[in-house]
Amino acid sequence: MNPRKIIIDTDPGQDDAVAILLALASPEVEVLGITAVAGNVPLALTQKNARTVCELAGRPDIPVFAGCDKPLKRKLVTAEHVHGRTGLDGPTLPDPTVPLQDAHAVEFIIDTLRKEPEGTVTLCTLGPLTNIATAFREAPDIIGRVAEIVSMGGAYFEVGNITPAAEFNIYVDPEAAEIVFKSGVLTTIMPLDVTHKALVTQPRNDAFRALGNATGIATAEMTDFFERFDKAKYGSTGAPLHDPTVTAYVIAPHLFTGRHINVEVETLSDLTLGMTVADWWGVSGRTANATFMGDLDAEGFFALLTERLARLP
Repeated sequence: MNPRKIIIDTDPGQDDAVAILLALASPEVEVLGITAVAGNVPLALTQKNARTVCELAGRPDIPVFAGCDKPLKRKLVTAEHVHGRTGLDGPTLPDPTVPLQDAHAVEFIIDTLRKEPEGTVTLCTLGPLTNIATAFREAPDIIGRVAEIVSMGGAYFEVGNITPAAEFNIYVDPEAAEIVFKSGVLTTIMPLDVTHKALVTQPRNDAFRALGNATGIATAEMTDFFERFDKAKYGSTGAPLHDPTVTAYVIAPHLFTGRHINVEVETLSDLTLGMTVADWWGVSGRTANATFMGDLDAEGFFALLTERLARLP
C-alpha cells in the first residue's frame, strides 16, 4: 500500500515535536511538508522548532514553511507557561541548519493541494487552525481536494484547559476553527477527551529514555519538562501527549473510538469563547460534520510510539 500523503500544520510545542517524530518514523505516511503557525509560542520559534525536530529525526529533507503569525481576528495567546520560553524546553538541542523555505505556508498548502491528485492529501493539524482557514479562504477550490483533516483540538467531557470552556488550539483562533469545521471536509477531531488518556507515566517515559538513541532521550527530556505543568494542574500521573494522537490516528486508526457528530465553535461569547459545542448525544438536530474521538487504546498507542521512536537516530 502506498504511504498516505500528509501535511503537518503545527506550533511546536514538545507534544507537537513527538507527533512529528512519530510521522517521520512511520512508513505508512509521506510527509510532504511541515507548515508552522503561531500558537504555543510565536511564529519565529515554531518554525525554528519544526526545523530542529526534523534535524533530530535525521530528516533535513523535509521542507518547513513559516505561516501566519497571528490569528485571523484576535491578539495571539501563547503558552510559554506550559512549554517554556522556547516551546521545546527540556532537552538541549542545537540550532537547526535546515533552511526555512522561502514560500509562505499558506502558499505551500494551496499549491500542494492543487498539484497532488484530488483526495490524496491529509492535513494533520496540531495547533491553531489559522493557516488552514486562510488557505481555504484564499483558494476555496482546494477544499474539495483535501482527503481528510485530522485535528488536535477542542473538548467536551474534559471541558477547557486554557479557559473553563475552551481548549487552547481552538481558543487561540476560534474563527479559523469555525471556517475549517464548516468547510465540509471529512474531519476527525482529537479532543482533550482522548488526549488526557494518553498519559506519559514514569514507566512509559523510562521506555523512551531506555531506547538510548538521541530521539528517545530527547523525547524523555521533553516530557520530563512538559509534565510538570499537567501533573500540578490535574494531579495526573504524567503529561498527556496531545498532538501525537493525530499522527497515531493516521497510522493506526484502530487505536481510537469516537462518534460522527455535529461540532460547532463558539465565537461570540466572552464566557465560552472557543468552546467546541459537541453534540455527543445527538440532541441538536444539526448535521454531523466531524468524527469526535472519545477513547483510545493507551497501551497500544505507547507501544506504537516507542517502537517508532526506536527507528530514528
